[in-house]
Amino acid sequence: MTNTFEKNLEYYLTLNYPMNVKKLSEEEGSGWIVDFQDLKGCIGTGDTIQEAIEDAIAAKEAWLETALENGKKIPEPNYMSNFSGNFALRMSKSLHQWVAENSEREGVSANQFINYILSEAKGKKTSY
Repeated sequence: MTNTFEKNLEYYLTLNYPMNVKKLSEEEGSGWIVDFQDLKGCIGTGDTIQEAIEDAIAAKEAWLETALENGKKIPEPNYMSNFSGNFALRMSKSLHQWVAENSEREGVSANQFINYILSEAKGKKTSY
């Protein structure tokens, strides 16, 4: 029996590619940039985090579609098998309030805001 499963656009769109979110410096311009580390050159930009994420999601679909049309090998997300990308987090009430207020101000979910904060800290290349 042969496997007829085809990895098409819909398949790749269901995969959770990790995003890196970064606020642009004054020298780089204003706004935000989002990239997918596994999809080289696939980025989105926006004046807000939400706009940049939405632009990146649209760019990811176009990137995947173009790669499929051109017969390019598409990498799957580079997950480490022991990590699901989910974890429970307990925090103080004051920190929870800060996250809620700032994520609302940016127009994103608390999860997206925390992901941005962690990505920004990771980008500083500080050893912990």
